[in-house]
Amino acid sequence: QVQMVESGGGLVQAGGSLRLSCVVSTNIFRLITVYWYRQAPGKQRELVAGITSGGSTNYADSVKGRFTISRDNAKNTVYLQMNSLKPEDTAVYYCNDPRVAAGTTRFGSWGQGTQVTVSS
Repeated sequence: QVQMVESGGGLVQAGGSLRLSCVVSTNIFRLITVYWYRQAPGKQRELVAGITSGGSTNYADSVKGRFTISRDNAKNTVYLQMNSLKPEDTAVYYCNDPRVAAGTTRFGSWGQGTQVTVSS
């Protein structure tokens, strides 16, 4: 079973930056796609960014030009560099296999996430 642990969240002022890390415990890290999601209190979980095993990336419209997703296969880690942060970016951020988010696989689960708070 794949496990993913998020870290790097914190409190920043609007316009600031944070880099989130997602450490993935699997022997096949190089073969999987990892997405970042976020969820604000009382809101549905939403896709933020994703990166495939081949390095292809995609982003939600709300973060394009501000966030960058990357991966380091040697460290089994996916990163989310967040720049020009806005108060509306405030949420708990999770990383996961998109198949888990979609409910199309019985493998994997949701971690605790990491809190990002952006003050105005």
